[in-house]
Amino acid sequence: MTTRITQSTVTFLHPATIPGLDHPLPAGAYRIEIEEELVPSLSFPVYRRISALLDLPSRPGLSQMITIDPQELDAAIARDQARSPAAES
Repeated sequence: MTTRITQSTVTFLHPATIPGLDHPLPAGAYRIEIEEELVPSLSFPVYRRISALLDLPSRPGLSQMITIDPQELDAAIARDQARSPAAES
């Protein structure tokens, strides 16, 4: 199966709760790597997300990558956006 990895940054404006972590993440920017696999047998390329890696900076110059479910990442982003002042107006 053909896979690809894309990198992006997500910014949490508020502390974020991620299942599997024993503490909330502080507000800030985090590097994300998403692994996707090509869905076979279609006439055009479609990729399905299969995993996400979240880069947790621990100390200057050091970081830890943790695997999280892409849907849990989406939920954490949605919760953060729902708490933003723009969502309240």
